Amino acid sequence: MVSVLCITYNHAPYIRDALDGFVGQRTDFRFEVLVHDDASEDGTADIVREYAARYPDLIRPVLQTANQYSRGLQPTRTFLRPLVQGRYVAFCEGDDYWTDSGKLQKQVDALEAHPEADICAHPALSLWPDGSRHIMGPKRGGKVIPAERVILGGGAFVATASLLCRSSIYLKDSRMRDILFNDYTLQIQGSLRGGMLYLPDCMSAYRFRHPGSWTASHRAEDPLLLARALDALDAETAGRFHRAIRRRERRDRLEQWLKRR
Repeated sequence: MVSVLCITYNHAPYIRDALDGFVGQRTDFRFEVLVHDDASEDGTADIVREYAARYPDLIRPVLQTANQYSRGLQPTRTFLRPLVQGRYVAFCEGDDYWTDSGKLQKQVDALEAHPEADICAHPALSLWPDGSRHIMGPKRGGKVIPAERVILGGGAFVATASLLCRSSIYLKDSRMRDILFNDYTLQIQGSLRGGMLYLPDCMSAYRFRHPGSWTASHRAEDPLLLARALDALDAETAGRFHRAIRRRERRDRLEQWLKRR
């Protein structure tokens, strides 16, 4: 029913939390966990092997011997996406984790009950290096969030580990996703038809700028690529979301200008 995609690199202090969150899920359907380790140098791959040996019917490891990200390849897109078998796809990077054993069941039930929607999210707990904690997600919730709000929200609108979408949407080709393949464009793609279902329960945790975490070790998206992707979205949707796209682009330009000051 669900393919869970997990990418990890030098996440030895964190990866057990992620893996425990997967194996602790309680569902009335089968799911698989595809874990891609990008040639970690800190023993992360050994931990993945350990869990794959303990849960061979659940965890499918993809272990690299040379780092693929440094070669310009996107592990999720290049290595995990072709392996997806589920009706739905869920996400959790190796430095994040799920906090609710019913997360997958709740999100699948929500989308099964709402065939008009393609993507589902929920609040997440943002964990900061100084020990502070914040709830990540739209301040104004609501059961269905329209695509315009998702576009305006930007990449940090919801946490990646909160997302579950139909695999037909995740595997769908589009010019926008061809230009920029990340969680922001996935959020947009998933919300175009019927908005984003938003559940009230906080069911995942997001490590923000912790040593070795994704946010601490990876560069921000190229703003020119983002602008091109949004322009492609505007063309693909025949201007249906033109106002929201232009507002998002103006906001992005302002943020880039402020960073350069």
